[in-house]
Amino acid sequence: MSTPLFGTICLVGIGLINSSIARAVRLHGLAARIVALDSSEQACETALTLGIVDAAGTDPAGLLAEADLIVVGTPVGAMAAVGQAIGPHLKAGAIVSDVGSVKMAVVRDLLPHLPEGVHFVPGHPIAGTEHSGPEAGFAELFQGRWCILTPLPGTDQDAIDKVTQLWAASWPSPRTCRI
Repeated sequence: MSTPLFGTICLVGIGLINSSIARAVRLHGLAARIVALDSSEQACETALTLGIVDAAGTDPAGLLAEADLIVVGTPVGAMAAVGQAIGPHLKAGAIVSDVGSVKMAVVRDLLPHLPEGVHFVPGHPIAGTEHSGPEAGFAELFQGRWCILTPLPGTDQDAIDKVTQLWAASWPSPRTCRI
């Protein structure tokens, strides 16, 4: 891809799934800049050392200011707290997605904290391993796997299309499904 799909992608939580996304995004040139926001300074340092992100930290203010796409990859039970922490720092037009394994709880807990003008496209890649942490990720994790997108009625079609393009461009022969 000659022009990146996104200027800046912020990965909230840099465990297995989001570190795999970071690697695939970097491999396929899907973002000009990749940043990570995590509550663990150790995870941030590891992601930086591995070279899978351009910046990382525990403070959402600076990391989210320019993010065009935010992918929340935290435990589902943390979504409300994550929403409270990131919501005030999201720019108008940003897209928020997630990789949680359930959707109603994510929508219930995260959506109320997203400001007007921010687009929400819930998602769930059907992939994983028994390993965790930024060092466990790999760019091919999602190859040949499904990613289910569950946008709510009224979600901006351009936002849905961009998240779909991310998954389709990241992994050859993806099995992206919209519900």
